[in-house]
Amino acid sequence: MALSLAISPCPNDTFVFHALVHGQVPGAPPVEVTYADVDVTNTAAERGAFDLVKVSYAALPWLLGDYHLLPCGGALGRGCGPLVLTRGDRDGGPDRTDLSGATVAVPGDRTTAYLLFRLWAAGRTPRRIEVVPFHEIMPGVAAGRYDAGLVIHEARFTYPRHGLTALVDLGEWWEADTGLPIPLGAILARRDAVDPQEAAGWIRGSVQRAWADPAASRAYVLAHAQEMEPDVVDRHIGLYVNEFTADLGESGLAAVEALLGRAADAGLVPQTSSSRATAWTS
Repeated sequence: MALSLAISPCPNDTFVFHALVHGQVPGAPPVEVTYADVDVTNTAAERGAFDLVKVSYAALPWLLGDYHLLPCGGALGRGCGPLVLTRGDRDGGPDRTDLSGATVAVPGDRTTAYLLFRLWAAGRTPRRIEVVPFHEIMPGVAAGRYDAGLVIHEARFTYPRHGLTALVDLGEWWEADTGLPIPLGAILARRDAVDPQEAAGWIRGSVQRAWADPAASRAYVLAHAQEMEPDVVDRHIGLYVNEFTADLGESGLAAVEALLGRAADAGLVPQTSSSRATAWTS
């Protein structure tokens, strides 16, 4: 039987999962893939809709009862955090980082980007938050529909062409405050459908094949990329596919525990036991 897999159409996901999706990982079962933004997969995972699924680390407290967190295939790193963008001509008063009176567009209410934003903006909650499809955020801020927008991934490289300014890099803020990498997207395996050790082996095999022959996935990656310029795609993959993609390691695990622990202490997510969050490593 084929396994159901849900990933984003972003270049890091398609690059990592190309070999698995195309039956090039020895011993792996056939895969039926769905492409969707992470806000969609976060919600679908709550329904148990997929056997393997890419979700936000921020969504884990609602999902670990039904899923194993896998130690590979996700997005975690340094210098790759979400950005808060505004128009360069925005009148924000003497403290432009105070968005308490602003309308802010975000890509999802259980995304890691939004969780980081809430931790950063503690005590300065925006007047209004609107969940907006990712591709509509930068044009919406540029047109003045939103005072600020929270963006991820390739927007790091393309926001200047929209006439926007980075108000804060939440990755830099997180790293300066914790010294840890930033956990963005996780890969989960459904507990009643997939052996997590086997799944981790398939995904690591797919990662290794991607690194061994980057050109093999090129057409597939470009066919799904929302930003088609090859140089943007290359920079995207180079930033988000890194040593943590193959294995979270101790610092990756520490980053996940720090994010969920701080968020739970702030009352933003349910408490998640450390043993449940890391049980997949055994």
